[in-house]
Amino acid sequence: MGRMVHRVEESVTFAVKRNLPVMFVTEDTTRADPEVLRALYLAAIRCGARRICLADTVGHATPNGTQQLVHWARELIAGTGEHILIDWHGHNDRGLSLINAIVALESGADRVHATALGMGERCGNTPMEVLLVNLRMLGLIDHDLTRLPDYCNLVSRTCGVPVAYNHPVEGADAFRTATGVHASAVLKAMQIGKAWLADRVYSSVPAGWVGRTQEIEIGPMSGASNVIYWLRARHLEPRADRVEAIFEAAKNSRRLLTEEQILGIVAECPEP
Repeated sequence: MGRMVHRVEESVTFAVKRNLPVMFVTEDTTRADPEVLRALYLAAIRCGARRICLADTVGHATPNGTQQLVHWARELIAGTGEHILIDWHGHNDRGLSLINAIVALESGADRVHATALGMGERCGNTPMEVLLVNLRMLGLIDHDLTRLPDYCNLVSRTCGVPVAYNHPVEGADAFRTATGVHASAVLKAMQIGKAWLADRVYSSVPAGWVGRTQEIEIGPMSGASNVIYWLRARHLEPRADRVEAIFEAAKNSRRLLTEEQILGIVAECPEP
């Protein structure tokens, strides 16, 4: 351990003497020996590091473990008498990166790391777009998130990483429903002029927050409300014959009707 402490002192001192801000990161923090971490962090702080980073390098941590580690780091820092900030860097190997990032903040971390669409080594990192939405829902931020789809789509195209259809917030299906009771509730909210309610009645995340809208599809589990909503959204009169023809086609289908299929049915309905 003496050699590691010496390397820490040498590298941090080198950067600080050149007026560079230093954040000291320990690799695989969540599986490391606490006494080794203590020696390394104290050496870095003693030599001028103003941030330390707790790295869950292989996505090993649980929420409880995250909480305990951040509390441990806060106590360690308090004993130095220095003003040191804490970062949390998480990976998603166990599918816990998002909740761990939130728990880290709630436990006293000053900053958490995230990436667009959760891109990163192996199973990736904390997805930035989902983290931002959750932080807003928790009242921790009040940022305008309407450009998130543009950001994620740009990253997806540039990096050649497709967005999963069921990806929270940004996936194609994130705000889509084809269930009759869902569509009925959305339609009723719209009919009474409660657009804010229509955006929330069957969605925990308001689509408008991220520049999107609720989408009603038509399929075998749909009701007439789905058809009426779909037609009105496209400025088509929801005549009884159109609704009945589309509804019948949906019930006889094994999957969602495409826009082309629905418009084809509308075209086949004679004008009165």
